[in-house]
Order: sequence, then C-alpha cells, then structure tokens
Amino acid sequence: MKINGERHYLWRAVDHEGEVLESFVTKTRDKKAAPKFLKKAMRRHGPCDRYVTDKLRSYGAAMKDLGVADRQETGRWLNNRAENSHLQFRRRERAMLRFRLMRSLQKFAAVHAFVSNHFNQERSLSSRPLFKQNRAAALAEWRGLCAG
Repeated sequence: MKINGERHYLWRAVDHEGEVLESFVTKTRDKKAAPKFLKKAMRRHGPCDRYVTDKLRSYGAAMKDLGVADRQETGRWLNNRAENSHLQFRRRERAMLRFRLMRSLQKFAAVHAFVSNHFNQERSLSSRPLFKQNRAAALAEWRGLCAG
C-alpha cells in the first residue's frame, strides 16, 4: 500500500473461516517485521496447529526463531483465503482516496476488520429469508454495541 508515495505493508492474520484476526502495518517486510507481527497475533489469539503463509522467506526465518517452523505451510493456493479477504479492504481504500498517514491506515484496518467480520454472512450457504434474518440479527447486535 502506498502512503504519500512510500510503500507500506499490511500484514493480516486470517482464520480458517476467512475472518480477519489481526492486522498490522509496517514500513518493511523483512525478518524484523515478521516476528513482531507473529508474536502479536500469537499473544492475542494463541498458537495454531498450522500457519499458512506465502513463500516470503522472512516468515520462515521468523517462525524458526519462534520455534514453530514445523507448523508452517506454503503452497500455490493455500493462502487464497487471506488474499481474498484483502479485496474488500482494497475496495474501501480506493473509495476513501488512499491514506495520508500510517497511523490512520492502522486504525482503519483494525476497525474495518471488526466491522466486516461482524456483518460477513456466507450468502451462498443460506437461503434468502435466512440470510435476511441473520443480517437483521447482526445489525441489531451492532446497534446494541454502539448504543451501550
């Protein structure tokens, strides 16, 4: 992602259902940034049975340092769930005409993940009446969260 012409990187942890667990913005995508992100995600959500990543070598080095290198999986299509969860974020970013500060990107990423996880309904897995009922329940819960 570009902020004022400088490239920044958005790290995202996504669970097996496609919900965004953690998002983190850094200026670099190297061995120093990878363990920082992984430690943050592990501290907040606990360790996992397996970690699916792309083939970036800093992931392997970071996981070796953390002692979970045997649980890392990389493959051609394995991390599609993480890549596809990024599409909604990119669409919203374009509508906002990009970001000016790294801090505002970090805040937006955290809030966007929370809101999209709450309202994300697997439309293809349910009938229209059930989908509308679930969406209404999510909206009622959201209004209760915002009011209280």
